[in-house]
Amino acid sequence: MEQRAAIPVTLPREDPTQSYWQLEPDEIADLRSTSVLPGKADTVVIGSGITGAAVALNLLNNGVRDIVMLEARQACSGATGRNGGHTKAASYRSFLDHQKEHGTATAVKIARLELANIRAVHAFAREQGIECDSNPCDTVDVVYDAAQWETDQRAVKAMRDAMPGDDASVYTLHSAEEVRNKFFCGRGGDEGVCGGVSYEAGSLSSYKFAIGVVKKCLARGLNLQTNTPAVNLEKLEDGGWKVGTFRGSIQARRVVLATNGYTASIWKKFQGVIVPLRGHVTAQRPGTNMPKQGLPATYSFIYESGYDYMIPRPKGSKFEGDIVIGGALVRAPEEGLEEYGTTDDTTFNDIILQALTDSLPQYFGDNWGQDHPEGRVRKAWTGIMGFSPDGFPFVGEMPGEKDLWVSSSFQGHGMVLCWMCARALSALMEGGDDKELSSWFPDQFRITEERLRLIFHGRLS
Repeated sequence: MEQRAAIPVTLPREDPTQSYWQLEPDEIADLRSTSVLPGKADTVVIGSGITGAAVALNLLNNGVRDIVMLEARQACSGATGRNGGHTKAASYRSFLDHQKEHGTATAVKIARLELANIRAVHAFAREQGIECDSNPCDTVDVVYDAAQWETDQRAVKAMRDAMPGDDASVYTLHSAEEVRNKFFCGRGGDEGVCGGVSYEAGSLSSYKFAIGVVKKCLARGLNLQTNTPAVNLEKLEDGGWKVGTFRGSIQARRVVLATNGYTASIWKKFQGVIVPLRGHVTAQRPGTNMPKQGLPATYSFIYESGYDYMIPRPKGSKFEGDIVIGGALVRAPEEGLEEYGTTDDTTFNDIILQALTDSLPQYFGDNWGQDHPEGRVRKAWTGIMGFSPDGFPFVGEMPGEKDLWVSSSFQGHGMVLCWMCARALSALMEGGDDKELSSWFPDQFRITEERLRLIFHGRLS
């Protein structure tokens, strides 16, 4: 892993695999608000995904003006536009580790933040009229590993004990028979179901959501510059920063790195600290025996050492009924080792792609039936995530680097972290009440010199 983490992180690649969510790129995909790159700005936000969009929105809400957003490729073409569309926390799966390492209060705070993030994203989409197939719903984790199932039951009990009556501790445990009857898994195909856990979650097109947020910012004066990668940062003697691009440079009072897995390409202190990891996703047409009324939830399939995640496309959406499924990292040799350290989303790992292609008839068994007449896989694509040594994002001002701000490294978990992390970062940038912030935002997410010295050993389960 040390060798993979040491691979120099590059800028986003040209000509990436086309994401299912971007089959019809939005009208702002290649927008440059001004034909000439501005020479000065108050704030430069690097990255136009959900983090960059949310940071810009919060700053605008706080009265900040003169914000320039730089995007290396098309608008929202990174992880936000390439994920599986899942707003799902699964907080119980990390709760015991968080409780052991950081104490019950911190474990509770993280779980509450994740649920608040899910609810806030869907509420914003609803209240602001952003058409993104927002679908708050239940999810189920179908567990195939007996040891994991025992751990999951202990984790749910620990959460209920730690936060009785709290919405973030509401889980329903299902027997294997209940999983077979209610969630259509375990009869035929892989019949080794041990049990299931269901809880509040949701799905959406995160591409359309983030594009919608960017459009709200554009209407309030944001200057968006797509296809304009930031290639270097230079600290100015009199304060502020110069951001270099292939089209010229911008001098700014402050800079925000909303660059997730690509962060080390622009700020080298993150090399080996925020490590890229390539993920694979497919969109598949449902089999002929799948329930005509649609599946009752979104899903994850938990097996020894790994998992897959899955959303059915909701009623009224384009390609209604399609099943978006991603994961399968550990199906590759050495549990996917070669996927770490790469920023190449122009291609696939054939073993992982085949595992995803084969997965749904295994999970749904007799309930799958025959493949759709037009074929099983409608689209397959890859995207780049960012992972840290301790499994937490980096949020805050870079130590010793005034006005260089970061919100990155979301562990493939961005749709339940980015929105609230952006809110926290904006508060820090504007000198907000630190005591109030600490009441809901975990200190473990903040950037420290100590965290920057940690060694990356791989994705934390």
